[in-house]
Amino acid sequence: MKSLSYGRQWIDEDDIAEVVNVLKGDWLSQGPTVKRFEAALAEYIGAREAVVFSSGTAALHGAVAAAGLREGDIMLTTPMTFAATANTALYMGAEPVFADISGDTLCMSPIEAKIKLSESSRKIRVILPVSFAGYPFDIGPFRAMADEFGAVLIEDACHSLGGERAGRDGRPRKVGRDADMTVFSFHPVKHITTGEGGAVVTDGAEYARRLRLFRNHGITRSAGEFEEEAEGPWHNEMLALGFNYRLSDIQCALGLSQLKRLDMFIGKRRELAETYSSMFAGVEGVCLPPSLEGHARHLFPIRVGAEIRAALFAHLAENGIRSQVHYIPVPMHPYYKRRFGYKKGDFPEAERYYERTLSLPLYPSMEFADVERVVGCIKNFFRKN
Repeated sequence: MKSLSYGRQWIDEDDIAEVVNVLKGDWLSQGPTVKRFEAALAEYIGAREAVVFSSGTAALHGAVAAAGLREGDIMLTTPMTFAATANTALYMGAEPVFADISGDTLCMSPIEAKIKLSESSRKIRVILPVSFAGYPFDIGPFRAMADEFGAVLIEDACHSLGGERAGRDGRPRKVGRDADMTVFSFHPVKHITTGEGGAVVTDGAEYARRLRLFRNHGITRSAGEFEEEAEGPWHNEMLALGFNYRLSDIQCALGLSQLKRLDMFIGKRRELAETYSSMFAGVEGVCLPPSLEGHARHLFPIRVGAEIRAALFAHLAENGIRSQVHYIPVPMHPYYKRRFGYKKGDFPEAERYYERTLSLPLYPSMEFADVERVVGCIKNFFRKN
């Protein structure tokens, strides 16, 4: 019996051939393949600039740094996300604050966000909502809030590469066009992979300049940015404190190849999600995730009774099916409780969701028979219990 995980990469011979071509070439890191991948990603999204990073976390860190987040500032985000989203504020000496989620979208509630913005006595410099599980939330209210309060809007779209939302003309367009900066992840369980990697897309030339500086130790080799007279062709200057967050040509070769199949990957994820939904029809005790327009279907999180979730998790594992829980609300982690005093009940919607959620296997190389197997295993659990 083959093992099913909640997510995994799909690597084919074309991917391998592209990586081998780079390995046989002259550049392994920070060469022409990086620029080609950035250009291809920007074209796919419809953005002016794409800047790749060594991970999605590094890309988030770069985005908040480019936004000017600094010590004493506040960043508003959602409790229902991976800890990296909020941690990037701490890296900058700022404080993350959280607005609870909407139960229907599982994304940050614009109503709760507006309350937090209005109540804050300190500058909220960054608003960072998350397109949770792959759903591109309605970004309009957040754009209006960012404009009203003078904040930079960054979308954590690490779950929603390839998703769509309606533009101002009403026609769908790819996620990545509506915030000041949008962050993607290329972890193996995401829609495409570079092994580890991430990117920020933006229409802002100045944001892109800051992002490229940040990922390369704060060092520039561009004469137009020099603050002192160049001593020779070797001249470079460190203009800011940055990090080594660069992505290699090897990884970008894989990304370029994967990007060609992204729409196929998304289509297969959506078909699998539809199959799950139809097979679960009429099954009492299972609450399905929202089926919303433009969903990129990174995750398929069902909700079951809190009292049986652990037993169901174990039952699936015993049958070779590795599910997962996404996520423990960030403020409920011990570090955040100790540092900021958060306690149970502070974010009721996120906590209620967390207590019941279980992410089922969903990745494009799955077969429809695999979905039938997962659903059958869950139905069998309910019959026995």
